[in-house]
Amino acid sequence: MDEVQRDSLLDASGIAKSFGAVRALSDASLHVARGQVVALMGANGAGKSTFVKIITGALRPDSGKVLIRGEEARVGSPAQARRSGLVPVYQEPSLIPDLDVADNLRLGDTPVEPFLNWVNELGVGGLRLDHMIADLPLATLRILDLARALAAEPDVLLLDEMTAALPTDLVENVLRVVRAQADEGRGVIYISHRFTEISELCDSATVLRDGRSVGDLKIEPGVEGRVVEMMLGAKIDLGARETGGARAKEGTPRIRARGLAVAPKVTDVSLDLYPGEVLGVVALEGQGQDEVFDVLAGFRRPTSGTFEVDGSPVSFGHPADAISAGLTFVPGDRAEALLRERSVHENIALPFSARVGSWGPLKARHERERVGHAIDKLQIDTRAKGEVQRLSGGNQQKVTIGRWLAHGVETLLLFDPTRGIDVRTKRQIYPLVRELADQGAAVLFYTSELEEVPLACDRAVVIFNGRVVDVIDAAEADEETLMRAAYGLTEDKAAS
Repeated sequence: MDEVQRDSLLDASGIAKSFGAVRALSDASLHVARGQVVALMGANGAGKSTFVKIITGALRPDSGKVLIRGEEARVGSPAQARRSGLVPVYQEPSLIPDLDVADNLRLGDTPVEPFLNWVNELGVGGLRLDHMIADLPLATLRILDLARALAAEPDVLLLDEMTAALPTDLVENVLRVVRAQADEGRGVIYISHRFTEISELCDSATVLRDGRSVGDLKIEPGVEGRVVEMMLGAKIDLGARETGGARAKEGTPRIRARGLAVAPKVTDVSLDLYPGEVLGVVALEGQGQDEVFDVLAGFRRPTSGTFEVDGSPVSFGHPADAISAGLTFVPGDRAEALLRERSVHENIALPFSARVGSWGPLKARHERERVGHAIDKLQIDTRAKGEVQRLSGGNQQKVTIGRWLAHGVETLLLFDPTRGIDVRTKRQIYPLVRELADQGAAVLFYTSELEEVPLACDRAVVIFNGRVVDVIDAAEADEETLMRAAYGLTEDKAAS
C-alpha cells in the first residue's frame, strides 16, 4: 500500500457537481501513477469536460476529494493547480491573440529557453518571440500551449484533444514527447476521440458514463469493443419509431454538398439531403459538425467545396441568405435563438415580421392563427408567456422549433435539438420531425444522443476528424455501430 501511495500522482474520487437541477457529475474518479498515461474516455455528455475543469481548478466540486502526491489538495484555480504540479492543455488555445509570444510567456511566468527548446522538439521551427499570436495558425498555437506546459515541468500533464487540429507530422511528435514524459516518471491524462492514438500511447483508460466512472481498463489489443460497451451502458427508453424504414432517395436533393472544407477542422464533407427525408448527423465533440451547420445556415463560408440547394449552386454570405433559400436553423444553444425577455407569441412570430415584402400592414389574423397552431401542436406551456425565459428548457426549445413550424418549413437544420430536455419533450419532438418530413420538408438532424438516430432519421452520415467516414441506414443504426463509426473504428466510406 505504501508503494502505491508513493507512486500515486493524482487521485480524484467521488467527484460530484450540479448546475442547478442538472447533475453533471455524480461519482467520478480517476487515478494516475508515475510513468502512466491514462485515457479519459466517454461519449458526448458523459461529464468529461466538467471533470477536467474540477481537476484543474476551473470549477469547484460539490463533493469528493482530489489528492496530489497523496495529499488532499484544494485546487481553487488553474494557477493553484499549476503550482501543485498539474498542468492542463485545453482544447482551445489559452493564448491572448492581441499580444505577442513574449508577452504571453511573461503573463504565465513561463521560462523562455525551455519553452523554445520544446517548440523546436515538437517540430515548429522559425518561431520568433515578437510574433503576434493572432497571426499564427491554430496548429502552431496548440504546439505553443503544449510547449508552455512542458516548460513548467509538470508532475501530471493533462491533454484535452491535443492532436485534433494538428497535421500528421506534428501528431507523431506530440505522441513521442508525451510518451517520453511518462517514461521519465511523470503522469499524463489523455483525452482523445482517436482510438489509434489511445492504443499507441496509453497504458489504461478510465471510462465515464452519465457523470459516473464505470470502469478502468488496461489498453491492449481488442479493448475497443469493451470500451464502447462501457460508454453506452443502459439507456432511457425514448419510445419506438412508428414509421417505416428509410425513404427512397428520388429526384433532386434539397441540399447537395461536395467536398466541403472549413479550416482547420473540416476537410471533406459530402452529403445529399432529399425532400421528405430526415438525415442524421453523428459525430463526437469537435469533429467539425458545428462548422458544417454554420456553412449551411449562412454563418460562415467554406474554405473549399461546392454546395447546391434544389440543384442550383449557392454561396451564403449571411444567415438571411440561407433563410431566403428555404434553409432554417435551430441551434443547440437556445439562448442564441430566443428573445428571452419577449413573449412566446413574439418569439414564434419573429419570421413573419422579418419577411414583409412590401411595407404594408402585417396580416395579424393569419399570424395569430399560425402561431396558435404551433403552440397547440407542440403543447407549449404558455403560463409564463410574458417572458420566454421563464419557461422550462424543454418549452423554450419547443418555441425555437415552433417558430419555423408556424412560418413554414422547406429545409430544417436541427442542431442537437433535444440536448438537456426531458424525456417527455423528446418524445414529442421525434414525431414532429417525422411529420415535417411526411409533409415534404427536408431535415438535417445532428444529435449527440445516438439512440435518437433510429427513432427520427432515415439515414445518418458519420463525421470523424472532419470528414464523412460512413453513411448508415436507420435500420442498421444501432448505438454500437454508430459509436464505432464515430470513433473511426470502421472502414472509411465517402458519401456519394
